Amino acid sequence: MTEKLKVLSPYDGHLIKEIDLDDETRIEEALTAAHELEQNKPIPTPERISILNKTADLVEARAEEFARQAAEEGGKPLIDSRIELARAVQGIREAANSIGQLTGHEIPMNLTASSMNRMAFTTREPIGIVAAISAFNHPFNLIVHQVVPAVAVGCPVIVKPARTTPLSCLNLVNCLYEAGLPKNWVQVIVCKGSLAEKMATDPRVSFLTFIGSGEVGWGLRSKLAQGARCALEHGGAAPVIVEPDADIEDALPLLAKGGFYHAGQVCVSVQRVFVHEEIVENFSNKLVDIAKRLVVGDPTDEKTEVGPLIQKGEVERIHKWVEEAKAAGGKILTGGNPIGDTCYEPTVILNPPYDSNVSQCEIFGPVINIYSYKNRSDAIKLANDVPFSFQAAVFTKDINAALESAKNLNAAAVMVNDHTAFRVDWMPFAGRKSSGLGVGGILPTMIEMTEEKLIVFRSKLI
Repeated sequence: MTEKLKVLSPYDGHLIKEIDLDDETRIEEALTAAHELEQNKPIPTPERISILNKTADLVEARAEEFARQAAEEGGKPLIDSRIELARAVQGIREAANSIGQLTGHEIPMNLTASSMNRMAFTTREPIGIVAAISAFNHPFNLIVHQVVPAVAVGCPVIVKPARTTPLSCLNLVNCLYEAGLPKNWVQVIVCKGSLAEKMATDPRVSFLTFIGSGEVGWGLRSKLAQGARCALEHGGAAPVIVEPDADIEDALPLLAKGGFYHAGQVCVSVQRVFVHEEIVENFSNKLVDIAKRLVVGDPTDEKTEVGPLIQKGEVERIHKWVEEAKAAGGKILTGGNPIGDTCYEPTVILNPPYDSNVSQCEIFGPVINIYSYKNRSDAIKLANDVPFSFQAAVFTKDINAALESAKNLNAAAVMVNDHTAFRVDWMPFAGRKSSGLGVGGILPTMIEMTEEKLIVFRSKLI
């Protein structure tokens, strides 16, 4: 008998749907089918463009249905899940439009005696089979970012969604099929982690795209087949510098959204806010006011702004970390308590110790830390003193302070007068240090899923 996976609501635990769990035999079938496709020519480019545009139309037409499904299975509030679906549609269209940007370039020849009578240029080719392992926190759009670029460049892809949120993945893939994509070009595998490792590390796989924990991602990278490449997207503990001249009335709603959005379950969520001592009291009081007014609860309710944590154990972990910070001298300005079994109060902590879990680790919960500072250089040193490096931010009206902070913050991207979780789907998105490897974003991922080939043409007529 086939083992079943029960997809449950993270908010109240109700059963959403039961689906079959795939076994080792099914994974081998998927790899074999993908390998057969790899040996043949990819789908012609005009057909791929047409399939992606039709897919975008289908997703757009069903966006409300898919947003409600994503909110129910993943816990992201409906108001934000709708935005996720709008981004997904844009991302699919972006992939179709970006295919024409996958160009090679000319390599100069005839510069030396040995290079005479030659011309050289590069082209880009699909890298091969892509294995995609995804996360729960953006259950539809993450799949778009991992699967659609592979389709766009002509790579067969086998995708494993998070077991907590497989339905959004199935919704997208079914739209690809309906738009005309032959089924073996994208295959969904819902399985246990040990089997996902077998899929990712199979010698037939040329590229792994992984979104999830650093421990798992770096472990998979160490086991990839020789020659296989990868892109890893892990967590962060995003820092923000708030200078005394900052427009805090403008900054506060942005930072609250960046920290409490999806209950803080975002890899670039606002976590560590360094506020100048001249304004820290006023800033803290106003952030607390915002946090207290946030509506926490059922993610499918139109009014909910902060939903549940993905699992009950996460509530317990976050509460333990907050209590540890409190015992070590951090001041809980608001929050600090579970709400039922699945939600956690939006929490603001003032000056928790720099060596505490809430300061050194990714919280992945609705907690914002505020640290008072006197000297910006010292604040930036503390901001950099963690294993993570993803996105950061600085709020100031001083262009010199902004540029100096952007230069000195150890981050792949620095937002000036915006929160750390800002992202549009065509921009590069990457982690440094333990936060990841490779570059995300639609076109950057398409480039990573292709390989450049050099062609040198010799002729006496050149």
